[in-house]
Amino acid sequence: MSMRETAIAALHGRLQTALATRNPAPLVLRNETVPQRLPPGGLVVLRDGETVEETAILSPLAWAIEHRAEVEVTVAGPTPAARNALLDALLVDVAAAVTADRTLGGAVEWAQPGAPASEDVEFEGAAAARAASIPVALFFTVVGSPLA
Repeated sequence: MSMRETAIAALHGRLQTALATRNPAPLVLRNETVPQRLPPGGLVVLRDGETVEETAILSPLAWAIEHRAEVEVTVAGPTPAARNALLDALLVDVAAAVTADRTLGGAVEWAQPGAPASEDVEFEGAAAARAASIPVALFFTVVGSPLA
């Protein structure tokens, strides 16, 4: 398993574990198709994202890598206030899950959640829904090839 895959899998596991304590718990997926109906606790989808920077370090040859994954959070609720409250609570919990263990159990050297960007979305079966996307920067070093 590559360092990138290890880092993303660790982030996914961390989100699943941390958000499972919520009542009702959101559905946490990785690179999955969004279901037709939103679960009552909301939906959290981790997208693998992209590598944004690779810096060579010499002697021995290694690469300092910054990979940016996206965490998409979508919620529904009967009122705008209810939707906003649930979305804010989930965003705080996602950020807290990442900052509680910045190394994601040793999978990365540092994990940093970014500022969320939110929007209103249409969803089947929901009068209205709110969504936000949080970039999570994963920093790690690979000795040898950056593809390892």
